[in-house]
Amino acid sequence: MDRSLAAPAISASQHRRGLFPDNEPFASGWLATGGPHEIFYEECGNPNGKPCVILHGGPGGAINPTMRRFYDPSKWRMALFDQRGCGRSRPNASLDDNTTWSLIDDIERLRVHLGVEKWSVFGGSWGSTLALAYAIKHPERVESLVLRGIFLLTPRELHWFYQDGASMLFPDAWARFVAPIPEAERGDMIGAYHKRLTHPDRQVQAEAAAAWSQWEGDTISIRGPEARPSKFNEIDFAIAFARIECHFFANGGFFESENWLLENAHVLKDIPGWIVQGRFDVVTPMESAWKLKTAWPGARFEVVWDAGHASTEPGIVDGLVRATDQALKL
Repeated sequence: MDRSLAAPAISASQHRRGLFPDNEPFASGWLATGGPHEIFYEECGNPNGKPCVILHGGPGGAINPTMRRFYDPSKWRMALFDQRGCGRSRPNASLDDNTTWSLIDDIERLRVHLGVEKWSVFGGSWGSTLALAYAIKHPERVESLVLRGIFLLTPRELHWFYQDGASMLFPDAWARFVAPIPEAERGDMIGAYHKRLTHPDRQVQAEAAAAWSQWEGDTISIRGPEARPSKFNEIDFAIAFARIECHFFANGGFFESENWLLENAHVLKDIPGWIVQGRFDVVTPMESAWKLKTAWPGARFEVVWDAGHASTEPGIVDGLVRATDQALKL
């Protein structure tokens, strides 16, 4: 039997690790991109520590203080940044020159700006997509990958979450999601939302963004609505999140083929990696994590049986913190 495809490890419910203590940035600023965007970034932890870059989800999300707590701040030099159009990056919610490839260029631009030769790359959900794409394009700059909630941005995954699949598990939340869309347009929910989220009337954008964001918030955790990120209730955040996310999904992530990440996963063969996946993740179901593990057999693969998609679920935190501690020893 191929040991790389044996049953994945299961996180035990006892003796779980928690997040590291809160820590504040020791440096921050905006980085010019040579175009219309300026990227907000911050550095946290130990200025002389082992370097890592932490990628937020979405697309369209933003960095937050909890993201600094997956790495030991006494030993790691953490870099975080708001992707184009997100958070404190400028201009907010802009779709201009906003693609997977421009974000990869921004990661490289930040690495050079910070004087880092090679770093650990951390990402969950869309952050895992971007981390994988970056590692495939720049494997010589990646010391390790720590990933959660694997999202390969394939038509199958998008259909599951935005058309038919997750809707069967959350019919009540799905009813709220489809409500703003006339029945005649519901055969292409991403297309219908894209039309509204790019509408010139901000009120039309706002109404669509609220429903789009609520759908993701309603499905993100097995702990229920209390795990829904509070920022989804802020209209400026919701518009940026929904506009950018839908923009990327309507364009297939700007990949050259539907399975680009898996087709190029062989590039990762010499990069140490950790994959932590919630068994009951509805947003990014486990099939994608399993396919990635099959294509990248050297990665450590851990399934958390009592977790969904959220990075803050106890078993996910435990798996990620143990992974970053192991990455420290490389």
